[in-house]
Amino acid sequence: MFELLFVHWNVNPEIFHIGPLSIRWYSLLFVSGFIIGWFIFRWFFRREGVPEKLLGPLLYTLLICTIVGARLGHCLFYQPDYYLTSWSGFLEIFMPWKGGLASHGGTIALIIGMIWFCNKYGKKEGFDFFWLVDRLVIPICFAAALIRLGNLFNSEIYGDVTTLPWGFIFERNGETQPKHPTQLYEALTYTLLGFFLLWLYVKKMDKLKRGTILGIFFIILFGMRILIEFIKEPQVGFEEGMALNMGQLLSIPFVVAGIVILLWSIFKGKSSALDKPQPPQKPQRAPGNVHSL
Repeated sequence: MFELLFVHWNVNPEIFHIGPLSIRWYSLLFVSGFIIGWFIFRWFFRREGVPEKLLGPLLYTLLICTIVGARLGHCLFYQPDYYLTSWSGFLEIFMPWKGGLASHGGTIALIIGMIWFCNKYGKKEGFDFFWLVDRLVIPICFAAALIRLGNLFNSEIYGDVTTLPWGFIFERNGETQPKHPTQLYEALTYTLLGFFLLWLYVKKMDKLKRGTILGIFFIILFGMRILIEFIKEPQVGFEEGMALNMGQLLSIPFVVAGIVILLWSIFKGKSSALDKPQPPQKPQRAPGNVHSL
């Protein structure tokens, strides 16, 4: 009965190309995530009095950490036998355009990058790591949703066979049976999480402690990632027969970290407000002796 409702997905991943240069939907959506994040963070900074001159260094740090971390994450977590066992494979580590990015690697690199950024710029402006990442994870949700839409346009990382009416038949890959569009499941999850965290920021931030939003982000995003992975096809050969695949194993530490961070923030966390340094006060002169005439 549902066969007429199945989506026959045969979208060209390229938007257009000029000679050897091609513009793909994935690339466009990937870059769009950073653009949207820049505007969201500009609003954060204006709202809380952080100098906008920090937006440039922040964007560069995020971009470098995301690409480098996600690329290394894919190469080391999913295909080390290919990238680390031959010279040609090793050289391909430095060719992210050939495909292969892992969100867990990008997350680890972003954490390292934000620690560096806060050490360099945070003390002067009154913010620390948890203040920054509590806000950073909000645009990350929307960027991650766009990246999953890019995966959909690439007809990749989809799920097992389904009889549900919204199944996708990925015809470009030679599929003839409907599969779970897990890219859309994740994109919807990340979008809803992003709006929820944005609501917390606007309505509750003055009552929250630093680290609360980060803890919620880790628990929900990576918790849902674990659940959705149960209906995904294996991404690499060694995942065949595993009770938990690599994506799930890498997500578990982030869920545990989210629980620890959330509990710490509730009982030990600082206020979410900026610690604006107070200007030094001029010493008051002691009153001199008064002599009556």
